Amino acid sequence: MGELTSLMNIGKEIEEKLRAVGINTAYELRKVGSREAFFRLKMQYPNVCLVHLYTLEGAILGIPYNQLPEEMKRDLKEYGDGLK
Repeated sequence: MGELTSLMNIGKEIEEKLRAVGINTAYELRKVGSREAFFRLKMQYPNVCLVHLYTLEGAILGIPYNQLPEEMKRDLKEYGDGLK
């Protein structure tokens, strides 16, 4: 445990959920990308919300999730809404 929590925005709870869906390292998260990681989380944990998608993208980019560019947030929201 711990490598994923070394990424910005990733705490112990989301690290455990990511591990449960087969994402165990920062490299694996970057490789699958935020959308695929969110999709996997959504399938196993239906209550994950759009903020989780933002946190994953922020973790990959190394920025706080609330500092994602507005256009990027719109694109991610569109993707997340499409999973409902």
